[in-house]
Amino acid sequence: MRILFLGDVVGRSGRDAVVAGLPGLKSALKADLVVVNGENASHGFGLAPDMARAILAAGADVITLGNHAWDRKEIIPFLEQEPRVIRPANFPPGTPGRGAAVVEVPGNRRALVVNVMGRLFMDALDDPFRAVQAEIQKHRLGAGGTIQASLVDVHAEASSEKSAFGHSFDGLVSLVVGTHTHTPTADHQVLPGGTAYMTDAGMCGDYDSVIGMQKGGAALRFWRKMPGERLAPAEGPATLCGVWVETDDATGLATRIEPVRQGGRLSQALPVV
Repeated sequence: MRILFLGDVVGRSGRDAVVAGLPGLKSALKADLVVVNGENASHGFGLAPDMARAILAAGADVITLGNHAWDRKEIIPFLEQEPRVIRPANFPPGTPGRGAAVVEVPGNRRALVVNVMGRLFMDALDDPFRAVQAEIQKHRLGAGGTIQASLVDVHAEASSEKSAFGHSFDGLVSLVVGTHTHTPTADHQVLPGGTAYMTDAGMCGDYDSVIGMQKGGAALRFWRKMPGERLAPAEGPATLCGVWVETDDATGLATRIEPVRQGGRLSQALPVV
C-alpha cells in the first residue's frame, strides 16, 4: 500500500495549496491512502466543516486534528457526523468525535488511522501510548488481517516523545509520523522492526513565516514578551510538506519512506514511483 501523509495545513495559503495540489500529487505518487492534518486550516486555529469537506473532496481519506481541535465550535457536531475527521484519541471519555478511523482503500484493503496528542509541554490529557495500544489491539495487521496498513499521527511538541512513540510501536504499525511543530525533520527512516517513522512531517503553508504565522508580529512577541495582536497566517506561496510510505501488504509494515515537499520556498522532494 502507498500512503501519503501531509502535515498541518495552515491558513488560506495552506488550504488553497492542498485543495489545488492534492489531486495531482495523489495521482503522481499513486497513493492508496491519503491522510492530512487539518487542525490549523481555519486562519491558523482549528478546522471549519466547509474546509474539511474541501480537503476530503480533494482526495484526503482521513483528516486528523490536534490541540486546536475545538477552536471552531461548529466542528463539534460535524465530528459526530463525519467519521473521516478524527481528533486525538486520548481526550477523556465522552469527548465528541472519534480518535481513530478505519477506511476502505483500493484493492479491497482497509487501513487504520489513529490520532493522539502528546503530553510534554502540551495539555495534560490521558496517556497517548495506551490510547494507541488500545486502538491497534482491536485489529490484526497484514494479509488476512482486519487491516492491511496502520498510521499514527502523533501531534506533539517534544521530539523525544515522538521518537519514543516510534520505537514503542515499531513492528506494530505501518507508520508513526509527528505533527504540530510545523518544521519537516530529516530523520525519515524505516525502524528495525519495520515501522516507518518521521519526527515531524512539517506544515502545508507559507515558510516565509514563523511556523506559518506572519513573521513580524510573531517575532515581536519574543522581543517584548508581551501579548500582542492575534497571530495571523502568512499568505505567501505554500509548500506542501509530508511523507510518502510504501508498505508490504503481507505484513502491513513499511518497505520505503520518502519526504514530500512541493511548491513554495523549501527545496523540493518528490519520491520516484
